[in-house]
Amino acid sequence: MNVLFITSTAVVVADPPQSRRLFIDALGLPLEGEDEGYYSSGSIPGSKHFGIWPLSQAAEACFGTPSWPADRTVPQASIEFEVEDADAVAAAGGELERAGFDLLHPARTEPWGQTVTRLLTDDGLIVGISYAPALHDEERV
Repeated sequence: MNVLFITSTAVVVADPPQSRRLFIDALGLPLEGEDEGYYSSGSIPGSKHFGIWPLSQAAEACFGTPSWPADRTVPQASIEFEVEDADAVAAAGGELERAGFDLLHPARTEPWGQTVTRLLTDDGLIVGISYAPALHDEERV
């Protein structure tokens, strides 16, 4: 697996309004989003993407349901590592499985174009391997 850079980091939150109060109001981060949804920014120095990810949306992304499964550790954060292309995401998922890690889902392409596979650590960290074409387009400019 050839990790190119950290694609994104996000806190996974059970109480989005309270978290926005900390990250937007108190810390002054330039996060944008809508209502109870995902808030993020690609303009914080030192970070390609930082977000506040509601737990219900993390559950939907990983399991296709807005409720996090009771038999799984509740995640506290998410980090995604970028690889060179969409095929490399699937290959990385295979590498992780051969190394004994259980994937939350195999490589798939999200509606916004990012291809991603994810696993959950025992500590409650969602780890993704992804390819986000828009981040590579920026590098060519």
